[in-house]
Amino acid sequence: MTNHSEAPGTPENSDITGWAEPGPDAPDRHEGGRQGWDGAVHQVTLRTPAELADALPYLLGYRPEDSIVLVALQDEGGRGRFGGRARLGIPSNPDDWQAVAEQLARGLVTGGERRGARPAQMVAYLCQEPTNGETGRQTMERLQPLAQQLRVACGRLDVPVIEALCIADGRFWSYCCAGKACCPVEGVPMGLPGTSVMAAAATYAGIQVRGTLRELRARLQPLESAAALEQEVALDTAGLELVPRILDESSRPSVADETIGLARLVMSRLADAPVVPGSPAADGRDDELLAPDEAAVLILGLQDRVTRDRAAEWMEGDEAAPALRLWRALARRCVGPYGEHAAAPLTLAGWVAWSSGDELEAREALAMALGADPGYLFARLLHQACNEGLDPESVRRCLRAERTGRTRPTVLGTEEEPRQEGEPGRESERTPAPVRSPETGEEPKPGEEPQASGETPKSGEEPENSLAGPEPTSSASTVRASRFRLQKPQPTRPAAGGRATSRPRPAGKASARRRGTRPEGARSEGDAAPGRS
Repeated sequence: MTNHSEAPGTPENSDITGWAEPGPDAPDRHEGGRQGWDGAVHQVTLRTPAELADALPYLLGYRPEDSIVLVALQDEGGRGRFGGRARLGIPSNPDDWQAVAEQLARGLVTGGERRGARPAQMVAYLCQEPTNGETGRQTMERLQPLAQQLRVACGRLDVPVIEALCIADGRFWSYCCAGKACCPVEGVPMGLPGTSVMAAAATYAGIQVRGTLRELRARLQPLESAAALEQEVALDTAGLELVPRILDESSRPSVADETIGLARLVMSRLADAPVVPGSPAADGRDDELLAPDEAAVLILGLQDRVTRDRAAEWMEGDEAAPALRLWRALARRCVGPYGEHAAAPLTLAGWVAWSSGDELEAREALAMALGADPGYLFARLLHQACNEGLDPESVRRCLRAERTGRTRPTVLGTEEEPRQEGEPGRESERTPAPVRSPETGEEPKPGEEPQASGETPKSGEEPENSLAGPEPTSSASTVRASRFRLQKPQPTRPAAGGRATSRPRPAGKASARRRGTRPEGARSEGDAAPGRS
């Protein structure tokens, strides 16, 4: 079974949320509405299978290829409205068709139920171009058992399929209509793109069709030109110097700072470049602006989770567009044996696209990230959240807080509001406030060191922080949890006289943890490299 965009059976949330479809009382009349720029709701009436076939690219936001598509219809007071969409690739082995049909139908129905909008009806589409010398009609006949299995699978869930269409070789056929006048055996030619009533309404509402998924994925796939070998050599060379530094707790923060600084430099270079029309030409120009050694340093540096989380903060405003271009370019540079390294830039590309409102590219990039590394936790959480229609603002708020927090001074791991020199009620930056005893509330005498309750860290040692419990399962808390850990209590053991005392730390094993690093052994689910999730 193939799957080109989302998790198998996972319902897509459409980029078009306002189009309406037929209710049970009007099976031959399909109406839709969309709020235009003037605030009015503009209705679109779909009366024939031809208009349903023409509407498919506008429902998905792209032109599907080699795909099974199910579109849910919601019943709203006797009128229908388009609901969730689900798409899977057509399996090459017909023995897999029944399982795929049941999986797709169940996923779309249960997804609607979770949102409180169980589908009332379905429209099914089979889109595939003829192969091996077939005609369009032969393709339709070959896929007819799959259409029947889709209808049976939906019927078992009490959701009837009111129309099933096959689109192939520029024509469409209906599996539900036997009328030769409207649905001849040779099929009906598809209208020219952009000439239908639906196309006019979509243009008026500002809805665009993006082409095909193949064209979108091409922007994120590794290079296959002669430059791929040069990039692989650059990755090998950079790895000899960077990987030991990333594995070393003392040098990892400096690698992170260097990676972020270089990324900012390249983003500025991309932002200042003149605009080039067309995606292939624009991507080629971006590749020219990124040297192989720069790409190698960035790809390897982003394998550290904390560095990646800092880069994820460029998700809005003027930073979003150049950041997305940079992550696409880095994904294209993960060539040869470095294919698994693409999980980080692909996840960042998916996150920025989702944060910017482009759910189509977000789902594709995140699915490709999971293809590169199925255990990449950040991609899994974002992919699930995007498919379930969650609001990315919760993740944005977390990242904004992280960005602000790095500029504030910290005392024993707790953030402190920035102080203004001479502000009433606060000491000057140059005169730190005295530390009072937590037990007596008294200030220490001159020349006396303040004592804190519990164990006092040794000289040059910071309090130990470690992972306390499993990684969170909420996408909104992923970044927060990847940075801050609860302090792990020290184990105790009985002392002479039956009293419990803190276990002394072995000399020379100060296991200090700086902010933004991870001790060995404290890795989240799916980690296979230091700092990766």
